[in-house]
Amino acid sequence: MNNIAQFLVVFDSIKYKHSIVDFNINIAMRIFFGALGTETNTFAPLPTGLASFHERDYFPAGSHPDKPTFLSAPLHILRETCSAQGWQLIEGMIASAQPSGITTRLAYESLRDELLNDLRQALPVDMVILGMHGAMVAEGYDDCEGDMLARVREIVGPQVTVGAELDLHAHLSPLMVEKADVLVLYKEYPHTDTLPRARELVKLCIDKHQGHSAPVAALIDCEMIVPIHTTREPGLSIVKKIQSLEGQDGILSISLAHGFATGDVPEMGTKVLVYSDGDLSKAQKLARRLADELIAMREQLSIPFRTIDQALDEALASEGRPVVLADRPDNPGSGAAGDATFVLSRVLERGVENVALGPMWDPMAVRIAFDAGAGAQLMLRIGGKTSPYSGDPVDLFCTVVSLKENMTMTGLSGGQTQLGNCALVRAQGIEIVLTSNRNQAMNIDLFTQLGCDLLSKKIVVVKSAQHFYASFSKIAKAVLYMGGRGAATPDWDTFTYQKIKLPRWPLK
Repeated sequence: MNNIAQFLVVFDSIKYKHSIVDFNINIAMRIFFGALGTETNTFAPLPTGLASFHERDYFPAGSHPDKPTFLSAPLHILRETCSAQGWQLIEGMIASAQPSGITTRLAYESLRDELLNDLRQALPVDMVILGMHGAMVAEGYDDCEGDMLARVREIVGPQVTVGAELDLHAHLSPLMVEKADVLVLYKEYPHTDTLPRARELVKLCIDKHQGHSAPVAALIDCEMIVPIHTTREPGLSIVKKIQSLEGQDGILSISLAHGFATGDVPEMGTKVLVYSDGDLSKAQKLARRLADELIAMREQLSIPFRTIDQALDEALASEGRPVVLADRPDNPGSGAAGDATFVLSRVLERGVENVALGPMWDPMAVRIAFDAGAGAQLMLRIGGKTSPYSGDPVDLFCTVVSLKENMTMTGLSGGQTQLGNCALVRAQGIEIVLTSNRNQAMNIDLFTQLGCDLLSKKIVVVKSAQHFYASFSKIAKAVLYMGGRGAATPDWDTFTYQKIKLPRWPLK
């Protein structure tokens, strides 16, 4: 080998090494980012319209703030990377809505078209990275993300690298996998890893664009629906295992889509997605093996849900405090209204005291509490306003303990979630956080900034499925999960499915 040939080999080696470690190849690139998504509960009574997006997150092109919002994690990694490398980042529209019922056709098509128009105006681009949920359903669109990715691919052509970050509760469709070069899903539930996964996505896309890897995908349907709590075994070990396999023997990325059971669409279910570096057979074999391992442990992965009375009995028998009870059926993070009174009513019927409960979505009760003022005592009709899934309203003689305008709650990524005007009211030994914006409990500051002392409570009832755990587990003596009636009930056999592929364990 002559000296010139040796130099080229060494140069290529150095170039490859730097691209893997820190993308340190100063080749000018144009990268587009945009985001659109929500998690759709097709059984929920509240439609998701344009107002739902504007109330939560709607940022026209180039106007997103510095702090992360629901789908913007890749943007913050891209800002950091592009600034360091001197690349051009074009920021398109970013919009997300609180999980709810089916998205209206008007809302989806208008927001989708706005994002696609931003992309067209940004052309030419070398790379498109999107923030999406993966379980968005609109009128006429069972697979919004697949539709979006197909349209993006049509606009940019086959040579542009297209990637997306998705929630692990995605309906991971073959169309989504086909139209994207790389999809990376969160691994943790609660979703405490949105930024690390976004960093992985950006790295994989840059490697692909620069020719240092050739991602090929294998997608396996486990023919079941099993949400996995990664805060306990065996979920903890599953995440550690798949992370140990990534970066080894040509395996680039592994994602587990838990699925979203209250989305009645053909692609609903738990799936395994594996990317290998140019070796489809290797990806298929690993995906199949991991899927079979998940199927074998599905009973262990199932979450033990108590009835309301069982949970109250266990909490009252506990020697420590507080015991946190998760009102999973009324979780706004799964599309429920957040105004169900089934737990509150049972607590009152049993005369249980020293309880905190929230958030209860009730803009009307909040307005009345604000009109009355802090310290006022008055009758309030609380909750039970949206649908039969909400139960009956509860009439209580309440003391208005505290009020806060435009209150925010700390989210899993550290950003702030808008709760609107909020009131803490007390009645019969129960303190209730009332909110004017609908959201699930994600942080203890939902209660503490209104002056509710959670450590003094025997029981804390949170309207959430699992995202509360990251914060509330730090103060909880125990955490119990409740089933029962509600738009987000884990008793899935109470729903009438029309579109999903059956059997889909445990559904028959």
